Amino acid sequence: MKKSFGESLRRERQKGLYWGIVAFIILIFCMLFILYPFGKLFLQSFFEDGHFSLANYAKFFGRSAYRKVLGNTLKVSTCATLLGVALGLPMAYVTTRFNIWGKKAIKACVVLSMLSPPFIGAYSWILLLGKAGYITQFFLNTFGIDIGTIYGFKGILLVFTLKLFPYVFMYTSTALENFDSALEEASESLGVHGFARIRRVTLPIILPTILSAALIVFMTSMADFGTPVLIGRGYKVLTVLIYERYLSEVSTSASFASAMAVIAVVFTMLVLFLQKRILNRKSYTMSAMRPPEVVKLSTGKRILATAFVWIVALIAMLPQITIIITSFRNTNGSQFVSGLGLDNYRAIASRVGSIINTYKFGIIAIIIMMVLGLHLAYIIVRRKGKLANFLDTLAMFPYVIPGSVIGIGMVLAFNVKPLVLTGTATIMIVAYTIRKLPFTLRSSIGTLYQIEPAIEEASISLGEPPMRTFFKTTALLMLPGMLSGAVLSFVATINELS
Repeated sequence: MKKSFGESLRRERQKGLYWGIVAFIILIFCMLFILYPFGKLFLQSFFEDGHFSLANYAKFFGRSAYRKVLGNTLKVSTCATLLGVALGLPMAYVTTRFNIWGKKAIKACVVLSMLSPPFIGAYSWILLLGKAGYITQFFLNTFGIDIGTIYGFKGILLVFTLKLFPYVFMYTSTALENFDSALEEASESLGVHGFARIRRVTLPIILPTILSAALIVFMTSMADFGTPVLIGRGYKVLTVLIYERYLSEVSTSASFASAMAVIAVVFTMLVLFLQKRILNRKSYTMSAMRPPEVVKLSTGKRILATAFVWIVALIAMLPQITIIITSFRNTNGSQFVSGLGLDNYRAIASRVGSIINTYKFGIIAIIIMMVLGLHLAYIIVRRKGKLANFLDTLAMFPYVIPGSVIGIGMVLAFNVKPLVLTGTATIMIVAYTIRKLPFTLRSSIGTLYQIEPAIEEASISLGEPPMRTFFKTTALLMLPGMLSGAVLSFVATINELS
């Protein structure tokens, strides 16, 4: 008995030492590449003409025009999040739980709908629904109906919803595929059927994953620059205003832009803390050993369910279809001319090095993200504490900052000794990693919340050391969810504009 107790104590000490070292390494990484650059930006927001001042914040909150921009930003982000969940959640449930036709093709379409950069995606929607857009002109010339244009709030919301609901779809699909069917069977035996079972059993179990996806949607829409600058047409949001004050040739104010970036961070962090509070109060676990069986629908219901998911998937794919067709159109400078050809593809042959760099940097960054995401998710969920909460906040911090501000912060921090990274591939990879890590991290956290800690305890009680249990059991159970997030991280990385 004494030997067994001593062995158990030794293993727990090894486990604690390992996670202590991992947490320390991640802390150093976050402080060096996240806290330090953004600390410089934060301090800059309190200085005006070289003197400490609150003038930048007084200026922002003292003018109704700036307050209106903040309201626009929160309105767009909140509405996009609600609509993204409202569209992505039923899409995921129908696709995973019912025998609809073409599941793999639907999932491929949803993933492909995310592949274009936001700037290009917004431009595609202008080609479709702009004043001279294909769809706009079709309705006007065929039916005499003026459907209006895509510009303004409704256009931004449309693009964000169709661009970002795939995050909810992919995260939730993974959670539903790994759902333990025994829970739903138990509820059925207790008389809870149909939608009541979904509301009282299924949704509470996958709530961490849904909230993780919703947080990603909120942050993405809040930090996006390409879509509002193209489609806004007077409907300004913070990212556009920051760009105008930080980088515009017309009006340059680095300190005021930094203050606006800080304000954006504060509001997004409030959303992050709200999400964490809900998760801490309402989190459930399960064994995830018995995935649910696919329900076979009658022919009529199967047609309706299939039509629903296919219509949504194809609408989301419209920008990609537009891009493909437009890529073959002949151009004369910036103007389209009649006919199709391969001139555009011949023109990019001389830039193949840039394409190789895109994928090379992306692959290296995604490997780092997966290693960081796996370990950091375990620290946050299983080894809760002040340090875990601090690391979670730090890891999510870069995602709420506009990409252009991140770039400037990195350049300011690493353009002088002792660590000069500006102008190297390393600073690109580091920027990609800190910027897109939240996709992999939130997906891993959502999956880990669903894994019963008793599984690890059972493995350890059978003689497996704690660390071997983590890599052979816990990490493997986390893998599907982590890979979903990693795919999103990679897609977002190769699409990064700022």
